[in-house]
Order: sequence, then structure tokens, then C-alpha cells
Amino acid sequence: MTLAIQIVQFVLIISILVILHELGHFLPAKYFKTKVEKFYLFFDVKFSLFKKKIGDTEYGVGWLPLGGYVKIAGMIDESMDKEQMKQPPQPWEFRSKPAWQRLIIMVGGVVVNFFLAWIIYTLLLFNNGDTYIPADSLKYGIQVDSVGQQLGLKTGDKILAVDGKETKKFTDALLEIILGDDITVERNGEKITVPLSDEGKASVFATKGKNFMGYRSKPLLKEVIDTTVAGKAGLLPGDMIVGVNGDKIDFWDEFTDIVKSSPNKQLNIQVERNGRTKELPVVVPEEGAIGVRLDVEDLYVTDTYSFLEAIPAGYTKTIKVLTDQVRQFKVIFNTKTGAYKQVKGPIGIVEMMSPTWDWTFFWSFMAMFSVWLAFLNILPIPALDGGHVMFLLYEMISGRKPSEKVLETGQIIGFVILMGLMVVIFGNDIWNIIKRFIA
Repeated sequence: MTLAIQIVQFVLIISILVILHELGHFLPAKYFKTKVEKFYLFFDVKFSLFKKKIGDTEYGVGWLPLGGYVKIAGMIDESMDKEQMKQPPQPWEFRSKPAWQRLIIMVGGVVVNFFLAWIIYTLLLFNNGDTYIPADSLKYGIQVDSVGQQLGLKTGDKILAVDGKETKKFTDALLEIILGDDITVERNGEKITVPLSDEGKASVFATKGKNFMGYRSKPLLKEVIDTTVAGKAGLLPGDMIVGVNGDKIDFWDEFTDIVKSSPNKQLNIQVERNGRTKELPVVVPEEGAIGVRLDVEDLYVTDTYSFLEAIPAGYTKTIKVLTDQVRQFKVIFNTKTGAYKQVKGPIGIVEMMSPTWDWTFFWSFMAMFSVWLAFLNILPIPALDGGHVMFLLYEMISGRKPSEKVLETGQIIGFVILMGLMVVIFGNDIWNIIKRFIA
């Protein structure tokens, strides 16, 4: 059932984004009286699941869920319809329209994707606000594991800036560290700048960034499971752990480190309860966990927005997501980080979906993915919108149209590049699945 929910969410998000993106091409094409021969959700290689012709346009749903397309008459596109291009240009064809009209038609999909993300982020901020942990509220600093240590961080560090820019949100700091070159922290009362090594980032990506950095907290218990050794020993919710085997404990990570390193050993845990100190013996099981959970201090704050305030905030959020996605390429193309191994295709993205139906997640993911599609499509690669825009800008600047042979060759090269990328991405998905069965 969980997998079905994830698949439905993914297919619905992709379907909405593809339809709206293609509408971004379709509507200006129709406005400029350009014939649109096909409007398809997904690709109809050899056959389609559904099709219906209305006016000059055939609307349909293909069987290959890798996007969608509109086929505009008189345009060299992925259909490579050379026969049509051999005929004399007709006034209702794409190639007969002024360059500025063709440019508007080609950027329409990207513009729709960008504005869709802006609208979604605006409405989410207006409805839900923006909830986060302020980076400057971590009075005990951060907590890092061995992976965080490889990055050059230490438990107790207080984050001041990444690449010289102050970080407002702790959650943003996690991404900034992965994408940044150095981090400035306060350590033992001193301000120091730590270079973020490629080797450390490689460890982050190898473990998929799981818990390499958190925030340091006092060891105040929120939950004790009755059936575990902790429950049987008499530990209670609300207990503050102050020592183990007579050694003072100040922070939760100090306590968990001792527990994890003491399987099959007895620990004499000192707790503070109702102003009095009590000692409780606990034998740590083989798995190195005793059955207690931390009472996390309420560090979250929520910024609220009126509708008018949410509009510029939504725009800022969209630009930040776009900027972060552009910056990710610096990390992905750096082979030392191994980030390219984590690039996900459809299979991997399905696994990222919420296991339960969560509308906030649904719309947030759609906004993020809409920005991602806008960015990918505007890349100057033939066969993408950005490739067509590149040739159109050349024409508008030089006053000369590229020959149809150049456009056809560019389309073929772009198609080969895209297919190569698809092979790599799908290969990553499949290999990640195989590794799970091998492990």
C-alpha cells in the first residue's frame, strides 16, 4: 500500500507538471496562430493509450512516462519530421513566424514552471508559514558523527557562516555545508574557518547524509519503553541523566556514545528526578540501545506571512531553490565527492515520496520539481527548450537563420546526450536496488 501511494503521488505530480509545461508552449503557439499537431502527456512511441483529435490538434496519453510534448507544425523537434520540412513554408507553421514569436513559444514552458513554483511556495507560506530551527538558537552547538568529523566539524561547534554568508536556518546549513567550500564556526570560544573537503563530502553522499550533523541537547528523557531494559530498570520520562558509572554527563551525545560502546555491559546510570539524584543499574543489550528517547527542546520557530507578504517571500524561496539546484552541479561534476552516484531517476524519486498521503509534502515537492524542470529545460542543449532558444538568439543577434541541416544535426546530438544521461540515471537506480539485495 505504501509503494502504491508513493507511485500515485509521483505520477500525479509529473502529470500535472508536464501538462502545464506543455501548455506553456501550446497557448502562445495558438495565440500566434501556429498549428499544433499533437499535445501528449507521456510519449506515444509506436502507439498511445488514448487519443482524440479536436480541431487541428490530436490530444493523447502515451505509454512511456518520461515527460510529454507538443508537436508544432514546421518545427524541427524530437519527431524529426523531415518530410514536412521539405515542403514550402506555410503561414501557419512555426518556421514562418517572426523570431520573437518563436522565442516566446519556446520559453513558455519554462516560464510556466517557474511561476507555478512561485505560486505554490506563496500559498504554502501564507497557509503554513515557514517553520525552522534558527541557527543562532543552538546554545549547545552541533552534534556530529564520524562523517561530520571527516568534514572537519566537531561536536559543540556553533555555526556562524558558510562561505562567509551568515546562515539563518539550521536546516539550510546542512545543504549549505554540502554545497559550500568552507564553514566558519565558534569552537571553544574561538572563531575559526574550516575548509570542507571533497573526501568529507564523499562520506556524506556515501551515507546519503543521514544524521551526519544534528543539534546538541541536554539528556532529558521524553519516553521510556516499558518492555526494554531501561523501563525494567526504573528509568522514567522526565529523568535528567547526570552521570554514568560516576562520570558526569552533560549532553545527550555523551550518554549515547557510552551506551553504544557498552553492549552486554552493566552501566550505573545516575538520574536527577524531582530534585533528587537516583542511581539505576542497566545492562546494555547487544544492539547498544536501552529503549529511551530524548526530550528535544522546543527549538522550532514559525515565521507567519500575510498574503501580500507571502508573494515576495515565495519568489525568494523559488530563487533560492533554483540557485541551490544550479550549485549542486558543481558537486555532482566533482568526481571526488561521488555525488553523481546519488543522482536519481524515476525509481529513486518514487522512493523519495511520502509513504502516506501528505498534501504539504505533495505541493512542496511539486514546487521543487517544477523549478528543477525549468532549470533543466532551459539548458542550451539541442532537443531541450534551451537548445531551441540558443539557436533563436543566434538568429536574432546575427540576423541569419541557422540552416535546417544544422538544426537537424543539433537535434540528433542533443537526443544522444539526453539518452546517455538517461542510461546513467536509470543505471544508478537499478544499481542501488541491486546493492540492497547484495548487502
